Amino acid sequence: MKGVSLQGAYVLHRRPYRETSFLVDVFTPDDGRFTVVAKGVRKARSNLQGLLQSFTPLTISWQGNGELVTLTHTEMRGELKRLHGDCLFAGFYLNELLMILLQKWDPHPALFQWYEKTLTLLQADVLEEKYLRSFEKRLLEELGYGLLPKMAVNAPAMILTDHYYRYVPEDGLVTVGACVNESLQHPHLFAGHLLLNIANENWQDSETLSAAKRLMRLILTPMLGNRSLHSRKLFARSGMGSSPDKRQIGKLLAN
Repeated sequence: MKGVSLQGAYVLHRRPYRETSFLVDVFTPDDGRFTVVAKGVRKARSNLQGLLQSFTPLTISWQGNGELVTLTHTEMRGELKRLHGDCLFAGFYLNELLMILLQKWDPHPALFQWYEKTLTLLQADVLEEKYLRSFEKRLLEELGYGLLPKMAVNAPAMILTDHYYRYVPEDGLVTVGACVNESLQHPHLFAGHLLLNIANENWQDSETLSAAKRLMRLILTPMLGNRSLHSRKLFARSGMGSSPDKRQIGKLLAN
């Protein structure tokens, strides 16, 4: 029986299991995403239920073989990341992406560090969109979808600032050269200078952020398939001035 002791972790999702336990999806640097059984934590005398929450830095131990292992130890390794408002919904969004896109037991230590850094940055009164775009970009790079050169120089396929590029799902970014004005509104078309800003994570203007959001959505949509992201629904309700109720947030936190 395999046993792993004292590894950093975050809870991505949890759901009731049998009468007194939880099934908890966790994200760790060395073993990636996987599911543990947290036995007995729903009993009244258990003090672990409060620890097994999203955005809480944990140290965990587990043992077992196969897809489902048993949680044997849990403790905090730092302060809870306190996210509020749209920043809270953004944290849920990160969790949903990791739940859907990461294969179980596939380690991503660099992505784990970036996830933790992003949660720290999201402890703000106002959501800054650039944090989401940077996380999406790095997640895609970890999954092998690094479609943009990291630097504008010495890139094998140079993206030119004065050219336009079309995103084709099967081929990535394809140059279309000079572009007529009526084509500039095409949702799959991107200006070279904006792509270079995205490549270098230069989020200085709203035009770059808008292009990045559009590009990430084009790439992520087929990867997500028909799955509906609860966090996007919460963002939409927030943008319309209505507040999601506790049951909706509970879907992302626990159930």
